[in-house]
This record gives sequence, C-alpha cells and structure tokens, in this order.
Amino acid sequence: MISIHKSAGVLAALLLAPSAWATLLTFESAGPDATAITATRDAFRSTVGGGSIAGADGSFGGLRREINWDGVPAGLTDPNLLPADFFNVTSPRGVVFSTPGSGFLVSANAGGVSPTLFGFPGDFQTFSAQKLFTAVNSNITDVRFFAPGTTIAATTSAFGAIFVDVEVAGLSRMEFFDDSDALIYARDVLVAGNQGLSFLGAVATGGEKISRVRLTSGLNTIVANGLLGNPNDDVVVMDDFLYAEPSRAVPEPAALALAGLGLVCGLIRRRQRRPAG
Repeated sequence: MISIHKSAGVLAALLLAPSAWATLLTFESAGPDATAITATRDAFRSTVGGGSIAGADGSFGGLRREINWDGVPAGLTDPNLLPADFFNVTSPRGVVFSTPGSGFLVSANAGGVSPTLFGFPGDFQTFSAQKLFTAVNSNITDVRFFAPGTTIAATTSAFGAIFVDVEVAGLSRMEFFDDSDALIYARDVLVAGNQGLSFLGAVATGGEKISRVRLTSGLNTIVANGLLGNPNDDVVVMDDFLYAEPSRAVPEPAALALAGLGLVCGLIRRRQRRPAG
C-alpha cells in the first residue's frame, strides 16, 4: 500500500490550544520487502531534494541527510552501545538521540561475535543491508537536530524513517515537535506484518520547523542480543532515517522584538544610573 497525501491534525488538546496542528505532506507505505516501500521512499527523497548520490557525512546536495547505520564501526555495534551523539560528532549529520531507556544499539555485522539482526533473524530484515537500529530497554527514540558538527540547535522541514516488523496497528508512531516543543504532527506507522518493512515520512509545506522527532517502535523492547523485555508484545526496530538538511533555528519575530525591547530598557536603566555632571 502506498499513500501520499495531506494530513491535517486534530485541534491541539481539542480545546486547550488556540489553533490546529500543522498540515504536512505524508508519505507512507508498507509491505513484505524493500520493493514494497522503495517507490514511497523515492518520492519522499524527490520532494525533499538532493538527488540519490550521497556525499560526505550522508549529505545529498546540501538539501537532505540520510543515516543507514551501515557505516557505524564494528566496535560501536551490538553488543556495544552507539554514542547518542555519534551522528553529530564522529559522523556529523546534525542529529543527537535520546531515550528513556539505557542507550542505543546498531545490529552487528555478519561474522562478528554477536548474531546479526539483534539475534532475531525470524523477525527482522533490512531495507539497506546489513544493519538496523533500536533503543535499548525502551520503545522510544527522540531525535533532536543541530547544525551538523556543532552544538547550535537547528530545525528541519522533513523527516522519514523505515520501521521493521510492525505487526500491530497503533503501537508504532511518529511525532513532530516545533522549537517550543509543541506537537505539530503525529501519525501511526502502517502495519507490514512479520519481518515486513514500513516507511513513514512527512514534509512541512507551510514553513513549519521541526525541532524534535519522537519515534515509538512497537510496545516491546530489546534488552540485549536475543533478549526481549517480554515474550508477548510486538517488537519493532528501525532502518534508514532521512531528513531535510538541519538549519539553524531562527528566533520568531515576536521573540526578536522582545529581545530588542529588553536591550532598549537596559540602555535606559544604565543611563538613568549615571551620575550627573
């Protein structure tokens, strides 16, 4: 199933917020293998721009960045944790991860000490061989954006991700937050079935600025290679991340006006404190 359409969120907090959620262009599809979602992934790429050939640090024409996990060195893959800032420091792509869990895992290379695919070959496959990504002891991954290689907060205008093994509707979800941490977009990931692949992404067409993306992956958690948080619930991991080039956050006009007013008031107070003569 492939769907590309406008998605308008319900009124924020139903009556507690002054306006509706932002409207973004949604790209989504799901199916048993990579072929089922490639056209949707490509449509998302085309809308964001940057072509299909990666440059340094996953940059596509300075318009788009991508992470496919496969360049992560073996020493930072399962069973070792991936540093949360790896893709802003070691390979500067302008994202830093966080989770309520205990860290992040990238699955191991074939032939290594740890089994591939987190030890669950009957549940997972890759979109881009051969590594996958997950939070550890949590189903939540938060992605924050920075000017690549710096600590300067940034925003993006588009984000997409590939989810693996979504079997239960309503348990895997993508949420966007603006630079005031207000929710501006939320959508469930399509069901793909056992070992299936799902793509979900959205592009802001009205100037919306995405400061944080929250990815909820199923209900279960991976604790370690071959070990789940429980034996029953749906476990979901992720493959490629794609997003528009992060750009430095610019204060809103109202904030600039307040800052300017504060500066003027400060100058007036300093002049008033000067001794006469």
